[in-house]
Amino acid sequence: MGKQSAQNPRFGKRKIPNKFNTGRKTRRLEEENVAHSPSSTSSGELPKEESNGVSEDEMVYKEPSMYDKLLMTLGSSSKSVAAAYKQRKRQEEGLSDTEKDEDDGTESSIDSDEEDDSEEGVDDEFPTKGKPKDPEIAGIEEQSEDAETEDDLETSDLDDQESYDSGVHYLGISCPSAVEESMCLSSFDVHFGHKLTKAEVENLSKKKWKYEWEVPAVGMSKGKWAGTGECFIKDDNPNSGYGLKPKLYKHWLDVYNTSGGNNFHSSRQRLFFSLFNSYRDILHCNKKPFYHRGSDEDSSAMDAYIMHCLNHVFRTRDLVMKNDAKVSKRQEIDNNEILADDSFLDHGFTRPKVLIILPIASIALRVVKRLIQLTPSAHKVNVEHMDRFCREFGTEDDHDNEDEKEIPPGDLDYGSVKPHKSTKPGDFQVLFGGNSKDDFMVGIKFTKRSIKLYSDFYTSDMIVASSVGLLKKIDEAKVNKEKDVDYLSSIEVLIVDHADVITMQNWNFLKSVVEQLNHIPSKQHGTDVMRIRQWYLDGYASFYRQMILLSYYSTPDINSLFNKNCNNYHGKVKLVHEHKGVLPKVVLQVRQIYQRFDADSIEHFDDARFEYFTTKVFPKIKDSIEGGIMIFISSYLEYVRVRNFLKSQSASFCLLHEYAEQSDISRARVQFFEGKRKIMLYTERSHFYHRYKIRGIQNLIIYSLPERKEFYPEVVNMIDGSHDVACTVLFSHFDLLRLERIVGMASAKRMVTSKMSMFSFS
Repeated sequence: MGKQSAQNPRFGKRKIPNKFNTGRKTRRLEEENVAHSPSSTSSGELPKEESNGVSEDEMVYKEPSMYDKLLMTLGSSSKSVAAAYKQRKRQEEGLSDTEKDEDDGTESSIDSDEEDDSEEGVDDEFPTKGKPKDPEIAGIEEQSEDAETEDDLETSDLDDQESYDSGVHYLGISCPSAVEESMCLSSFDVHFGHKLTKAEVENLSKKKWKYEWEVPAVGMSKGKWAGTGECFIKDDNPNSGYGLKPKLYKHWLDVYNTSGGNNFHSSRQRLFFSLFNSYRDILHCNKKPFYHRGSDEDSSAMDAYIMHCLNHVFRTRDLVMKNDAKVSKRQEIDNNEILADDSFLDHGFTRPKVLIILPIASIALRVVKRLIQLTPSAHKVNVEHMDRFCREFGTEDDHDNEDEKEIPPGDLDYGSVKPHKSTKPGDFQVLFGGNSKDDFMVGIKFTKRSIKLYSDFYTSDMIVASSVGLLKKIDEAKVNKEKDVDYLSSIEVLIVDHADVITMQNWNFLKSVVEQLNHIPSKQHGTDVMRIRQWYLDGYASFYRQMILLSYYSTPDINSLFNKNCNNYHGKVKLVHEHKGVLPKVVLQVRQIYQRFDADSIEHFDDARFEYFTTKVFPKIKDSIEGGIMIFISSYLEYVRVRNFLKSQSASFCLLHEYAEQSDISRARVQFFEGKRKIMLYTERSHFYHRYKIRGIQNLIIYSLPERKEFYPEVVNMIDGSHDVACTVLFSHFDLLRLERIVGMASAKRMVTSKMSMFSFS
């Protein structure tokens, strides 16, 4: 390439830092496909000493790199990016600023105003005072509301630099040998500083993870953590800080001690945090929820992921602010200096880095309240729009009791919702005692001294939402091209809590949302493209994203999401737990007959169940003169299939499902109790949302086992008959997960492998 002079300091060849320099190409050579010539090496890379001797005639057409295409796309909507792309192309052609327009007569220098505009990405990522917004690329609403003071814009905790130097030791994770030789970084730096090669990405895309180690899960007698790769779990130094930024650690410790804790090192929340802070994908499918008297375990996991999210946001912010200061200082010395160090690559495409998906508004209210509690006092001098948030996410009772802006540490727990006098079970009253709205979405922005709720999504650090609310935004963007969901392009930490409740809504919504994450955006949104991390530009962001998936129980859908949509290069950790079963909770003397049917594959699983029901079970029902037959069905799709079959057989039946009107439900219950209808179809989701006490059941047929184990004894105990009552359960070896939760792991394994196909419990 020819000489360059008077270069734009934002656009130049990036050099790899020494600690990552071994065996790697420079950024520019990664972006370009250098034409093969007699002087090139076998890999297509020109030797350093010969690169200056390549003449213009020797160069051939090169396919634009992904980075070039991104600049071209963004340049179509922004003059500043278009000018930057033009400057980049001129540098590739080897033309200096003084000779660049000899042939076409265009201007020979980039306008100084445009040069300033090219730096707006820093303002969008973590705004700095005094930088004007280009209205063409800002893409931000509520500008007056989001205007910040000078104090807000300062770095949050640069005095906590010591936390960067020993974070991995604190966590109890061994540093990779290459990094350990140079410096021991925090788990944040290790995870996001690693550069994946194309070969590694291809391997990750088709890799089948093997769980190679197991360690006992503290506080769970029959639980074990299993993980891929090398085991990283070990006892931490109690005086370390556990990888948290010092101010966060001190505040969390104060909250813990104030709430009555006396051994933070051995506490559940600390153990959970060390697990989450490993930046591996985590699957915890035996988390006892707050509404089942599991407030201690549930709140411990919640505290841990909230602190992990805060730690991630504050480390991201400090890194950007520290680099902003370095850039400003270096450019004061030499305004034309090229930022060629990869350590300055600290941006994503957009600002939001954390996404927390929750099922209902009352749980979101608790999470956000706890988030505010666990934020150090210096960063929450002002919490904007808290009244509006409590009003929209709480109930009238919650709003009336909101006498204080700050709830004393330790007073906020999931058990604070007290069951009212009702015939409904206590867990139902606690779960649905608050605001059960499932369509919500709120952005949260942190400044140095305040927390802003309802911030514009592009200026938010976190987004708390339901899968329903997110999918609505995604669908709106598909219909209206002026809208987009590019704020989901740079999510680095994804939390899905209470996934079991989400399965009772619509699991496909969550799956669609996860598939929408980490796409390359359609617009610039004010980001400084020269500060974007390389792996974002390469489209590798999903391999860096961490997912923490928390649930009361495991399902094939949850396992599938974890196995297929979690491709974190750092590996996976999941909880393996042995279930005891719930048969002792059946208080009636009921013969429970389990009948196994055979299924060749998971694809024909539903067909095999339906065939067994229509040929082996229904003929006995049809010939019986007795009524009071309830058929309990887990899936709505299975319900529709059985309903249509009963219609074709002109059977006498009534329906109780989640989409039924209240008047139809009342009529069906009366008809069934009075014997006017012989059969009732009852779905699990209807029971989840209403917990009806059905009267008149003489014979129970469980077409498909419930996902929620507590529903099994509840439904069986509703049988009214006092003589020779029976419950028939259909299952196959594909029902193993549900079967384990109901009859216990040992019995379930025996039932799916035995030569016998019928089993009885009483």
